[in-house]
Amino acid sequence: MARRRQIYEGKAKILYEGPEPGTIIQYFKDDATAFNAQKKGTISGKGVLNNRISEHIFTLLGQIGVPTHFIRRLNMREQLIRQVEIVPIEVVVRNVAAGSLSKKLGIEEGTQLPRTLIEYCYKDDALGDPLVSEEHIACFGWATQDEMHDIADMAIRVNDFLCGLFAGIGIRLIDFKLEFGRLYDGDYSRIILADEISPDGCRLWDMATNEKLDKDRFRRDLGGEVEAYQEVARRLGLLPEGLDTTVLDLDTHRKKREKE
Repeated sequence: MARRRQIYEGKAKILYEGPEPGTIIQYFKDDATAFNAQKKGTISGKGVLNNRISEHIFTLLGQIGVPTHFIRRLNMREQLIRQVEIVPIEVVVRNVAAGSLSKKLGIEEGTQLPRTLIEYCYKDDALGDPLVSEEHIACFGWATQDEMHDIADMAIRVNDFLCGLFAGIGIRLIDFKLEFGRLYDGDYSRIILADEISPDGCRLWDMATNEKLDKDRFRRDLGGEVEAYQEVARRLGLLPEGLDTTVLDLDTHRKKREKE
């Protein structure tokens, strides 16, 4: 079997040349990073869980008419996707104050925002993914005005859908990150959803306990990262019920930290 050609390796994924023109194989790693890769580690099995969760969410989004790069899952860690030209903007959708928003503006974490807030960050780890305005995006030609309209419309639509999806399984969607790409058909291009949607790029809190079920457990040294990711997958119906490995026991990790 011919060795696949690697196209790109990021913090959480590796991209390989796909079997057909216009396709790419996306491989999910167990590597975990935070604070623009200043903190690094491994969450065992994270790649497998994120692959399943992202497949599930992208499939559901496709069913409600949101265009995405997802074609199909190939195996435990890989999925086949459409090749796109990534728009160099991270789109952050916020429903509740947390993370950098709380720190920068002094808003207590967990405060419900009066309306959904969309932020744009320029994708550059060396610069710390700085916050930018639509004026910056237009000035430097990172995306056209029409493309930004499509991006904002899709971001709100995805947020509405995900808020309902997660609320139905007892999870509060605090905020999340999206990436978009240009899918070309000759000289014509259209904007579609790309990258992934998983606990790596979402803040997910248990509605009853406010336990964090996302990568903040790694960022803040809370422990229980694997259990949290498994719990999200279990509630979404992606893991069998009743297995010891899928039982959420974050209380143990919290008590352990209190003793330290």
